Amino acid sequence: MTADMLSHDLSLLTPELMLAGGAMALLMLGVFLKGEGTPRLVHLLTIGLLVAAGFAALFLTGDDGQAFGGAFVLDSLAKYSKVAITLAAAVALLLALPYLESEKLSKIEFPVLVALAVTGMVMMVSANDLISMYMAVELQSLALYVLAAFNRDSLRASEAGLKYFVLGALSSGLLLYGASLVYGFSGSTGFNEIAIAVAGEPSIGLIFGLVFVICGLAFKVSAAPFHMWTPDVYEGAPTPVTALFASAPKMAAIVLLARVLLEPFGGMIDQWRDVIWIIAVLSMGVGAFGALTQQNFKRLMAYSSIGNIGYALVAIAAASQTGIWALLIFMSLYMISVVGTFGAMLSMRTREGMVEQISDLAGLAQTNPGLGWSLTALMFSIGGLPFFVGFFGKFFVVFSAVQSDLLILAVLAVLFSVVSAAYYLRIVKVMWFDAPEVNFVQPALSIYWVTRVAGWSTLLLLPALGWLIYQAFSVGLDVL
Repeated sequence: MTADMLSHDLSLLTPELMLAGGAMALLMLGVFLKGEGTPRLVHLLTIGLLVAAGFAALFLTGDDGQAFGGAFVLDSLAKYSKVAITLAAAVALLLALPYLESEKLSKIEFPVLVALAVTGMVMMVSANDLISMYMAVELQSLALYVLAAFNRDSLRASEAGLKYFVLGALSSGLLLYGASLVYGFSGSTGFNEIAIAVAGEPSIGLIFGLVFVICGLAFKVSAAPFHMWTPDVYEGAPTPVTALFASAPKMAAIVLLARVLLEPFGGMIDQWRDVIWIIAVLSMGVGAFGALTQQNFKRLMAYSSIGNIGYALVAIAAASQTGIWALLIFMSLYMISVVGTFGAMLSMRTREGMVEQISDLAGLAQTNPGLGWSLTALMFSIGGLPFFVGFFGKFFVVFSAVQSDLLILAVLAVLFSVVSAAYYLRIVKVMWFDAPEVNFVQPALSIYWVTRVAGWSTLLLLPALGWLIYQAFSVGLDVL
């Protein structure tokens, strides 16, 4: 490799290099500050994430390319995903700092672990080789395991971290075994070469390998029946960590799954579409019915995330340009709403400490109208009720399924969406019609504004969404 080639390859990985170097710099700086500078480190990382998002956005107008012999790819799908992931992580950090200080969890390891996790996420969406895919997934996962158990004094957090680690190790084994089968029967780890190998009649070994890879990645997005870790980890992990889990890693994993299925295995659509079809239906069903009996707000959002991943899988099952476009729109709108919802959870603080039960929201619209209105809009948006941006996210997912003649899947998606509306409306009913029982203290300014802006965006983004839809149909989004 010549110096020019190395310079070109490194330039394509600018966001990754910034985040990896930033993580090492934060670690060194934290050592010199001797544990007293966590707020500074969090602020520095937030700025770094915004700068990385800016560089990723600059790439949107540039040409596509591949780096390190095709191990990493920079295309429109990767560019857009990197912008969304880094921005979501930056917002999660804004939510985290007040919580860390109030709960006496302000340690220098937190921003370092977040930086390493986000580095893995942005690498995941650019992975174009089985080895680079596995390295990126593990870099993200190892950091998230520790973050889940970050509150070492909490039995729930320790249990959440242990469950996440054990089940995550199992999923990594499935992913690695599937990758080894794919390599053995295709003769290569590169996505471009695998696509050539499956262009003809795929062997039974390749099909088995693909199924294992799907199972491993389905765990990362908490799709049913690989969702068993999600409710416990969501409930046990610190709330800002759960906000991170519910946003950026989901975007990274679902984009990686879409890339794996539609690029190297694009010639095997008939073989993997039925698998994704089943996982999508199971996820929507588990999410819709599993949340109906939940009393803990974080556990309810865990089942909500399982259901929403099911809708994202519907877009992947469409296996079309429209499906990928719908996937990106749906996941972007979902991340905005879910981060705002966890901001509302972080506002559920009394003088005695944090509360998490849905019943604690009783009368919120009377005691705190601003928070009540914001959370109402967020619930309506995640639930896909009309005239909120979340409705259009689900609408285009269903549209992509119909366009690909997946009519039964589209109908099931609509029916499960109707069922899931029940538990979102239950939260709204508790806020607006139950008698007030708990008075919340004023949240930190960052939490206040994240929640309010996310709530307003469920309506204010409608014109921007209309413009994006026009651009997609008139110009087209080259995402594959």
